Amino acid sequence: CTQLIHQPMYFFLSYLSLSDLCYTSTVTPKLMIFILTRMAYDRYVAICKPLNYTTIMSRQRCDTIIIVCCTGGFIHSASQFLLTIFVPFCGPNEIDHYFCDVYPLLKLACSNIHMIGLLVIANSGLIALVTFVVLMLSYVFILYTIRAYSAESCSKALSTCSSHVMVVVLFFAPAIFIYIRPVTTFSEDKVFALFYTIIAPMFNPLIYNLRNREMKNTMRNRRNELF
Repeated sequence: CTQLIHQPMYFFLSYLSLSDLCYTSTVTPKLMIFILTRMAYDRYVAICKPLNYTTIMSRQRCDTIIIVCCTGGFIHSASQFLLTIFVPFCGPNEIDHYFCDVYPLLKLACSNIHMIGLLVIANSGLIALVTFVVLMLSYVFILYTIRAYSAESCSKALSTCSSHVMVVVLFFAPAIFIYIRPVTTFSEDKVFALFYTIIAPMFNPLIYNLRNREMKNTMRNRRNELF
């Protein structure tokens, strides 16, 4: 495990696990969006530029990427906080949701929230949509690059990316559905929110680790050493 943590992919996975822990505990950080994007970049470099992978994905660059992700996540979350903190609320103080999401909260506002709703779409909806498009484009480039590979190499390259695509779709599809529309709430929103707040973080260890040959070999060796 110590050897794996020095590889860029597992370096990012450790921070993804940390963001999962924060996400399921507070349901507010946006860090996971940015880390998923950086992990797609890591897979793009590994498959499309394998000879330069070690140079491009140096430890210094990985540290810089994590700092950028944390900064982006903080700015993204803080902007939503600033959008709602000055909104006047009156009447009921209970929202029809299992966490304090932006749209259910704005539903309690007693002022015109049209402009704030547009800002929320720009802040959350468009960021999620653009990030999702960038992620999908990275895999289009990967598929274009591996078309000249042998069947065995293609299979290996695709297997390293399939788990990431599963997480991306599981996370972004419901998030885009909720945040890309005007300020309105549906009863189904609570179900869709489960995917990117609980289900995706819960499945990350299974999808990334238990389906990964290196991780399984490491866990098997560690078990043999203990027993």
